[in-house]
Amino acid sequence: MSKNETPVTVLGLGLMGRALASAFLAAGHPTTVWNRTPAKAEQLAGEGAMVASSVGKALAAGAVTIICLTDYRAVRELLDDPEVDLTDTTLVNLTSGNSTQARDAALWAAQRGARYLDGAIMAIPSTIGTAEATILLSGPQPVFDAHQHVLETLGVSTYLGADPGLASLYDVAGLTMMWSVLNAWLQGTAMLRTAGVDATTFAPFARQIAAGVAEWIPGYAAQIDQGDYSVTVAALETEARAMDHMVEESELLGVNTELPKLIKAMADRAIAAGHGGEQYPVLIEEFGRNRAS
Repeated sequence: MSKNETPVTVLGLGLMGRALASAFLAAGHPTTVWNRTPAKAEQLAGEGAMVASSVGKALAAGAVTIICLTDYRAVRELLDDPEVDLTDTTLVNLTSGNSTQARDAALWAAQRGARYLDGAIMAIPSTIGTAEATILLSGPQPVFDAHQHVLETLGVSTYLGADPGLASLYDVAGLTMMWSVLNAWLQGTAMLRTAGVDATTFAPFARQIAAGVAEWIPGYAAQIDQGDYSVTVAALETEARAMDHMVEESELLGVNTELPKLIKAMADRAIAAGHGGEQYPVLIEEFGRNRAS
């Protein structure tokens, strides 16, 4: 059997699940699919997929089973059935969740006799099967190594380590960055709209700023890992004075001030703790604290 003839099963046929199955079919993998609503399998059947009549039959058909459901609860509800035998199966769970859920799922799968990888899809459905899609995976390396050639059908397959929670943790960290960048852009756009500047006009400048900030990350990461926040660009107390302008401008323009005030409040706490003369990455100490506890 060649590497492109490895039989694959896909459980869950939402937009992403269908994209995963289509990519396997396009690459020549015999692909079996199952979905609670059978109608969602019709297009894939037309592409050559085998539609299983039960979860058990779907699992038996694939050398590796890809799971892409709504959440981890749905995964457990589907597979935690005495009639579903997971012994000697290989499960790759690409369902979105958090790291604790991933670790619990890995333990549960092992107790049921399955080999388990947890993963996260850093892509939209239309990019699955291309180099634009990144699939993060974590769990036992021998399981990853055995099925890497299959997983690379979906995109760039990136192994993060033996801890099954790492893929989900990376995913949530990435989402945190994504929404933070987008919210900052929306804040700036709201401010500029008060002067008649539309979002399209601001976008190229915003993109330039975002790209410039991204260039700082490796150097700032080294400071965090070394615990050395010596000033090479600007001290936090200097940055905080510029943050005042951001808050004041938002207030004067009548736009939302929640985000600017949050940014300034975290800097103020770090300064009050004696870090005003250090560089901006020292704020990691604030981000590392759970203020609610």
